[in-house]
Order: sequence, then structure tokens, then C-alpha cells
Amino acid sequence: QVQLVESGGGSVQAGGSLRLSCVASGLTDYCSYRMTWYRQAPGKEREFVSEIDKSGRTTNADSVKGRFTTSQDNAKNTVYLQMDSLKPEDTAMYYCSPSRCIYWGQGTQVTVSS
Repeated sequence: QVQLVESGGGSVQAGGSLRLSCVASGLTDYCSYRMTWYRQAPGKEREFVSEIDKSGRTTNADSVKGRFTTSQDNAKNTVYLQMDSLKPEDTAMYYCSPSRCIYWGQGTQVTVSS
């Protein structure tokens, strides 16, 4: 059974930091090759944030470049999203998902106040 569990969200002031975690279980090697972080703000469409593949290669959305960093611990089947210099526009529900397969966790809420 596939499980994706995101955690680490919370409420911070602008300029603050948070570190999100995503623990994945039950994924095949094919599905877990590349893991992606998405976010969805109220009334908006889900958008790509960042992704990382098994070799450690990362890609970030322009809106978070220089502020967010994705990393992983393959032994723990965990992907992290380090978010620094947070802005109010980063407020959203954050989800992780395998790029090659359709699975979603419950998400973790990030709220940034000005």
C-alpha cells in the first residue's frame, strides 16, 4: 500500500524558515525515481514547486529559486523541502508526489504572515 506523509508545515512570519518532510512507503523503484513538491493556495490551481531524482538532481520553480532547497535521504525514503526567506505568497498546502505515478498525501499547511 502506497503512503505519502507530509509534515513540517506551520505558521511563520515573512522571512522565516520551515523544513517540510515527505515520507514515502510502498512505492516501486520506478515510481519513486523522481519526487515532486507541489503547492496549492486557496482558490488557485496546484503548482509545481521543486523536484529531485534519485541521483540528487533538482529542479525548482522560478518563484522559489534561491529560497527553497530539496534534498533526500534515500535510506529513509524521505524527501525534504527546506524553505527559507518565506513570503506571504508562499502560503499554501504543500504536497509531495512521485512524478511518474499518481499518488498524493494529505499535504501540510504552510502559512506565512507579513
